Amino acid sequence: MPKSKRNKIVSLSKTKKKGREHKESIVNAIREATENYNSIYVFSFENMRNLKFKEFREQLKPTSRFFLGSNKVMQVALGRSASDEIKPGLYKVSKLLRGDTGLFLTNMAREEVESLFNKFEETDFARTGSIATEKVELLEGPLDQLTHEMEPFLRKQGMPVRLNKGVVELVSDFVVCEEGKPLSPESARILRLLGIKMATFRLHLICRWSPEDFELYREALDESDVESV
Repeated sequence: MPKSKRNKIVSLSKTKKKGREHKESIVNAIREATENYNSIYVFSFENMRNLKFKEFREQLKPTSRFFLGSNKVMQVALGRSASDEIKPGLYKVSKLLRGDTGLFLTNMAREEVESLFNKFEETDFARTGSIATEKVELLEGPLDQLTHEMEPFLRKQGMPVRLNKGVVELVSDFVVCEEGKPLSPESARILRLLGIKMATFRLHLICRWSPEDFELYREALDESDVESV
């Protein structure tokens, strides 16, 4: 009788070792990249969309490299203080790796990088928990954009609907979401059905480092961030 894979014993020490080796490989990859690229940027992101980011990364692959993941691991790679930084001034970059941030290493000109990041913007359907950018209210009456097969699903989302001669109609006004408030799972599903996109995937440059200088993009930081560097 074949052995059950569910009964296989996994050594905890082995999993810890693999985790440590993975972190060490990232540290080494970042340190190697600092030797191959002449500029390093920290960027932040909002409403990350993995597929769109992958396309952007592939577009810049010939001249650049991105790193996303544990901020602490990236900080260790660059050096967390002036005493352990791998190149002069990189500890300033390390300090700005917090929250939803990543590293961008490149040989592109500064002006080109700034233009690409400033122009990058992709709209998408908002997910549960996202903040609604506008109020969406549906008025009583027929919903011509929705097919009759959707009526049971819409009722499950809390919408007061019925079928009238094969047409989905609202029996009373219905507020899908309120501006400035988090979207519920039901609201997010309804907005998707209606084709309303409220999420914008953006990238913001925070700082730039090169062997010659260090530059803060102050508009991407609050005053406490600037004063702490």
